[in-house]
Amino acid sequence: MKMSCVCLVLGLVLLMTVSSDATSEFNPVHCCFNFVTFKIPDKEILEVVKTDSSCPKTGFVITTPRGQYCKKNLH
Repeated sequence: MKMSCVCLVLGLVLLMTVSSDATSEFNPVHCCFNFVTFKIPDKEILEVVKTDSSCPKTGFVITTPRGQYCKKNLH
C-alpha cells in the first residue's frame, strides 16, 4: 500500500512539473507597465525587444549595462 502511495505522489509531482513548464512558454516574457521618458544613449543599448502582442501596453524593453527600461517608442 505504501509503495502505491509513493508512486502516486511521485507521478503527481512529475505531472505538475511538466505542466508548469508547458504553460510558461505561452506567457509573454517582456511586458511594460511603466515607461521612462529620458533618452537612452545609443552606445549603452545592448538589446531592444518589442513587447509581446498579448501585453496590455505596447512598447520596447531596452537592456543596458545598468538594467532594463521600457519606452513607448524608440525615438
